Amino acid sequence: MSFLAGPVSGALVAGGLYYGYSNMMQLKTEQHRKDLHALSVRLVEHPALIIAPPSAATRITPPSFNSVLQARWNQEITTLFGGLREWNVRAQEWARTELYGGEVRSSGQR
Repeated sequence: MSFLAGPVSGALVAGGLYYGYSNMMQLKTEQHRKDLHALSVRLVEHPALIIAPPSAATRITPPSFNSVLQARWNQEITTLFGGLREWNVRAQEWARTELYGGEVRSSGQR
């Protein structure tokens, strides 16, 4: 008789799990069906409640004169300092070649 206890208890557990999962899936499916029906009724009966957001073209404002002037000023200052940095590097390389002669090593190869 004990040889039947294992398979019977396994069948009962499997049957319980099957019933539980199928019942849960049925309830969730029914709830989703009700939700979809309610949403479709809202879309059909009240289409005037849907208001589209303003277009992207109306939300974009042209930049002010001050911001354009500031951006251009920053660009010119950046270019100026970049040029000065380049002159400094070239002056250092020239000084090394004049003082030490020969080929110039880059600053990372000391």
